[in-house]
Amino acid sequence: MIDSHLHLWTLDSFVTGGVRHYSWLGPQHGPLFRSFGEDEAHEALDAAGVRGAVLVQADDTVADTENMLAVASRNPWVFGVVGWVKLDAPAEADEQLHRFTAQPVFKGVRHLVHDDPRDDFLDLPAVRESLALVARHGLTLDIPDAFPRHLASAVRLAREMPELTVVLDHLGKPPLADAGLMDSWGADFRALGREPNSVAKLSGLHLPGVEYTMDALVPLFETALEAFGPERLMIGCDWPVSTLGAPYGRTLDVLLELVSTLSPSEQDLLLEETAIRTYGLAVTPIAEG
Repeated sequence: MIDSHLHLWTLDSFVTGGVRHYSWLGPQHGPLFRSFGEDEAHEALDAAGVRGAVLVQADDTVADTENMLAVASRNPWVFGVVGWVKLDAPAEADEQLHRFTAQPVFKGVRHLVHDDPRDDFLDLPAVRESLALVARHGLTLDIPDAFPRHLASAVRLAREMPELTVVLDHLGKPPLADAGLMDSWGADFRALGREPNSVAKLSGLHLPGVEYTMDALVPLFETALEAFGPERLMIGCDWPVSTLGAPYGRTLDVLLELVSTLSPSEQDLLLEETAIRTYGLAVTPIAEG
C-alpha cells in the first residue's frame, strides 16, 4: 500500500532567520516535541510492509516544503510531496509553484487552515486566484482539520472550482464523541462528497474521547463510503502525529481492519489506486504490477 499522509520535521529548523517554524508544536505535545526524520519514517513504513508514502506539509513555510523535496530527492520511497505556497499572495504563489513543480514529485499544496485566524480563508479572492493557478498546474489542494470552521467553505470551493481537486484530510476531523456536532459535520461531509472533484483521506482518526478501534470507527467508515465511494477514498497514518495515540503499526492495523471488509478491488482503491490517481504519482499499482 501507499501511505497518503506522512509528516517529517527537525528541531534544527524550528528557527530560521529569527522566525520560529512549527509554531503549533511545543513541549505540551510531550513525545511529539522532537525531530522525526526520513530514516525513522522509512523504518516505520518498512516494518509495516508499506512500500511508500506521500509527504505532507506540517508548517506554513517554504522551508518545510524545501525540506520535503530534498528528502524526496534522496529517498525513492517518497512518491509525492504536498507542500505549502503563500495562497493569499497570488504573485508569490505563482513564483513558488513554478519553482516547486520543476520537481515532478511535487503533487499538491496545503495550508494549515485550522491554525489560520481567518474563518473565510478558502473564500478569499486572493486565495481563489492562487488556487486557480494550483489547478492549472494539475496540483491538488489538501484541507486539514476542516471541521468546524472550514468544512462548509471546502464544499463551496469544490462546487465553485470544479477544475481543482479538493482533498479532505482526516475525514474533516469528525467530532465523533459529540452526537449533536456530528449532525453538522455529517451534513457538510456528505455535501462535499457530492462534488465529483473531491477526495477524502481515512487518516488522522485518533479522535478526542473516542477509543481507536475498528468498532468505534465503523460508523465513520460507512459514512465515508456512502459519501465518497471507495474510488474517492485513500488511507494514511498521519505519522508522527498519530504516535500520540498509537505506534505506526497499530494505527495502520485499525485502518486495514476497516478496509478488509471491502471487496479486493475496492481494497486496492483505498490502499493505493486512489492516491496514485489523485496525486498523479509515478507509481504502478501493485494490482497491475
